[in-house]
Amino acid sequence: MDDSTSDLLGIGAFGRRVGLAPSALRFYDDCRVLLPAHVDPVTGYRSYSPDQQPRATLLRGLREAGLALADVVAVLDGTPEQARAVLERHHAAVREARRATDAALGAALEGLPPGPGGSEFTLGGAELASAARQVAPAAGRDPAHPVLGRVLVEFDRDEVRFVATDRYRLSLRTLRPRAAAGPPGRLLIDADTLVELGAWAARAAEVTLVARPGAPLTVRHPGGAREVPVAGGAFPAYREVLAALPGPSHRVVVERVALIAALGACGDAPAVALELGRDRLLVTLPDGTPAPIRPAAVREQPEPVRIGFDPAVLGAALEAGVGPDVLLEFSEVTGPVLVRSADQGSFTTLVMPVALPPAAPTPPRTPA
Repeated sequence: MDDSTSDLLGIGAFGRRVGLAPSALRFYDDCRVLLPAHVDPVTGYRSYSPDQQPRATLLRGLREAGLALADVVAVLDGTPEQARAVLERHHAAVREARRATDAALGAALEGLPPGPGGSEFTLGGAELASAARQVAPAAGRDPAHPVLGRVLVEFDRDEVRFVATDRYRLSLRTLRPRAAAGPPGRLLIDADTLVELGAWAARAAEVTLVARPGAPLTVRHPGGAREVPVAGGAFPAYREVLAALPGPSHRVVVERVALIAALGACGDAPAVALELGRDRLLVTLPDGTPAPIRPAAVREQPEPVRIGFDPAVLGAALEAGVGPDVLLEFSEVTGPVLVRSADQGSFTTLVMPVALPPAAPTPPRTPA
């Protein structure tokens, strides 16, 4: 290592210093909010300077306070006046939301009445419930393809992966087990059954799952135990699908709720177009009718691109996410969009595009 990089920290070491996961640091690099000081041209490994710690720490604090990425950028890179206006506006919004939450919870509380040979792994109950809620909506509902109505659960000592797809959308959530024993494996669970299981497990601090060949999945926590049927079938090779994705050529960060609202404003349209301009993201109907949306916070690549999506499918993928904003990654107009979030780097959704009719030609100008 030469003198120019001798004081740099790897992404893991730097992340531990500033309290950001490597997945979040990669997200902020992709968004051009916190660029690494050095990227190895051969391995692609990111390294950071100790001088970047104050910016990273402030970034983490602002995100923990619930600021959208566009507002975070304004605080980090704007004038003191701009930063003060953003923070005061957000502070007021947080106070109002807290008052509304206190009132709702208080009313709800007042209305309550008084009063061997397998593998074993332990997950947080809330984490299991969250994974079920996020992944299960991507499962298929076509009786002709029953295996698509199931969620794949893959497990080993380091990870438990929940995967669902209906061939138009693919959702993947990864959890880290708190304890694990036994060989790696995989099983299929009906999507609706997994959601019910998550709701049952949600209030438990920990849930233990025991998988044995040829037997139902046993799930237990201090409040009881359940036997979950394991389904058969050959689940699609999702790893090959993800591995075959080309690197993104377009990236845009947008407020998640604003994009959901824009899709909803398109009504029952079978398709909408996402148009990435130089400094904006537009949601339009195929005839060019726009739907309102706040401009995108960050954009990469100046070339405009227009991609069609089923608004119900894309909207459902956004609803399953968490956090105030999402990163959309596109590689080509005929390829899927990857939906990512810095607030939960373990959850990824892939949404396939749909064909759009050719855009209407611009009428010729009449000479003055």
